[in-house]
Amino acid sequence: MLSRRGFTLASLALWPGGKALAATSQQKSASIRDFGARPDGATFATSAMQAGIDHLARQGGGTLTIPPGTYLSGALFMKPGVHLHLERGSVLKCTTDMVHFPRQRTRIEGHVEEHFTPALINADRCDGLRITGEGVLDGSGMAIWERFWALRKQAADPGNFPNVGIDRARLALIQHSRDVLIEGITFKDSQFWNLHLYACRKVEVRHARFLVPDDYAWAPSSDGIDVDSCQDVLIENCFFSVTDDCIAAKGTKGLHALEDTASPPVERLHIRNCEFRRGHQAFSCGSEATVVRDVLIEDCVVSGAINLLMLKLRPDTPQLYENIALRNIRLASDGGRILLIRPWTQYTNLQGNAPPHSTVRNITLSGLTGSFGAWGEVRPDPQVTVTGVRLDSIDLRLHRPDKLPVAGAQVEMHHVVVNGVAVS
Repeated sequence: MLSRRGFTLASLALWPGGKALAATSQQKSASIRDFGARPDGATFATSAMQAGIDHLARQGGGTLTIPPGTYLSGALFMKPGVHLHLERGSVLKCTTDMVHFPRQRTRIEGHVEEHFTPALINADRCDGLRITGEGVLDGSGMAIWERFWALRKQAADPGNFPNVGIDRARLALIQHSRDVLIEGITFKDSQFWNLHLYACRKVEVRHARFLVPDDYAWAPSSDGIDVDSCQDVLIENCFFSVTDDCIAAKGTKGLHALEDTASPPVERLHIRNCEFRRGHQAFSCGSEATVVRDVLIEDCVVSGAINLLMLKLRPDTPQLYENIALRNIRLASDGGRILLIRPWTQYTNLQGNAPPHSTVRNITLSGLTGSFGAWGEVRPDPQVTVTGVRLDSIDLRLHRPDKLPVAGAQVEMHHVVVNGVAVS
C-alpha cells in the first residue's frame, strides 16, 4: 500500500475520510443540571454526572449535555451508547483531591498498572462514542505538576523518578472502542497525558485544542494525544501548545514487546492541517512505541521551536518504524530540529541481556518550507538498521545550517535547498 518513498493515494483507500464517523442518531438527551450538578466550580458534580450517564445508558443511550458554567468532578465512567456534549462556556474541571480518582487497573506507559489513577473521562468498549462541543476539559494541573517536581527533586535518582510515582489524572482515556469522534473540545492543564487512545479503531479527533500555560516552563508528561496500539486514526485541524510530545505513537516495551498481544501495532495514522506551537516533538514514536507503520502527516504548521519528527529507539525493545511520511509542512520558528532518529535510554532495562535488533525504514520528508533552527541528527545504535530515509523537495532557511549528522544509517537528499544553497 505504500511506496518506498512514502504515502501514495492508494494507501488511504481504506480510510473513510470522515464519512464513516458521521453523527449517529441520538434518541435522548439530558442536561447534567437535571441530575443536580451545580455550575459554581466548587460543588462536586461527579455523582450528578455519573447518574446522568447511568440513566441514559438504562434508556438505551443518548447525549449528556454540560451547559455553561464550571463543574468540579472526579473520575467519570462512560457507558456504551452514551455521548457527551460540552456547550460553549462550559468547563468540566478536575479536582486535585485524588481521593475522587480511586486507584484501579488501567493502561499506562505501555503496560497495565494494577493500581493507578483513572482519567477524568473513562470510556471502555464504547463503540460510536462522541465527545463534542466547544467546552473545556480543565485538569487543574498546576498543583499536581508542582507536587510532581517536588517529589522528583527529593528522589534518590531524580532522572529516573517514575511518571506513575504520583497520583495524577489524564483528561480522557478511551479504550477498546471503534468509531469514535472527539470534536471541538479544549483540553487544558492536564495533570498527565491529555487524550489517551488505547486499542481503538476508527477514531477522529477534529478541531481540538491541547494547552499548557505559556508561562509554565514544563508541565510533566503533558502529551497532547497518545495513540496507543490503535489503527485508522485521523487527527485534523487541531492546535497543540504543550510541554511534551504533541502527538505520540505508543505501544509497549521490553525484550518481549513483540509478543504482547495486548499491544498491537499503531497503523494508518493520518495527521493533517494541524498547528504545533509548543512541545517537545510535533510527532514522536514515543518512549513505549513498538511497531508503528503507515503514518502520514501533511499540510501542517510548526510555529514553535520544537522537534518536527523524533523516532525514539529504546535499547531494551525490538522496534519497527516503517512507512512514515511528512509532506507539505510549513516551518515558522528560529529554533527546533527537523529530524531525530537516535537512542532513548531513560528507564531502559536490559536485565543483563544484549540489546535486541530494531528496524527503521522508509521515512520520507518532502515539501518542507519556511524557517527553522537546525536539521537534528540520525545516529542509531549499532543494533538498529536505518534505511530508506529520504529528504526531498525541501527549501528552508536554517538558523544553524550545518549538515545533517548521519552515522550508521542510509539517508538520501534530493532537491534540498538550505539558505539558498543546494545540499546533496
